[in-house]
Amino acid sequence: MKLLVLHGPNLNLFGRREPHIYGTTTLAEIDAKLADIAECAGVTLATLQSNHEGALIDFLHTHIDDAQGALLNPAGLTQHGVPLHDAIKAMPFPVIEVHMSNIAARESWRAHSIISPAVKGTVQGLGPHSYYAALRALIDMVRDGG
Repeated sequence: MKLLVLHGPNLNLFGRREPHIYGTTTLAEIDAKLADIAECAGVTLATLQSNHEGALIDFLHTHIDDAQGALLNPAGLTQHGVPLHDAIKAMPFPVIEVHMSNIAARESWRAHSIISPAVKGTVQGLGPHSYYAALRALIDMVRDGG
């Protein structure tokens, strides 16, 4: 099983950016923990962080035929990423939206996700554990056929 992990704009700054919201865990630490979870489950991960929506879309397109699922933290594209939304809808596999913070509990403009209608589900508000829970759920979903 091959799963994708996509991190959107500015997430390379985890650990430094607004630690009172996102904590001090770095993106490298999150990716390492995801790799450990995947390895224990016998799953291969392909991971990308990009500050550019097109790169995230290209990554999905590249893996349309060889991946079975994806985790996506769209970050700043959550509210405005129409092309990313459309790319997700074109994927033949489940995508789970991930957010470290609870976007509904932040600024009012963050509460609406344009990405959510295109994904299978959303895990948010658990800090880095949002990623870990989402990966475990995705693995189980794919293994269960759904």
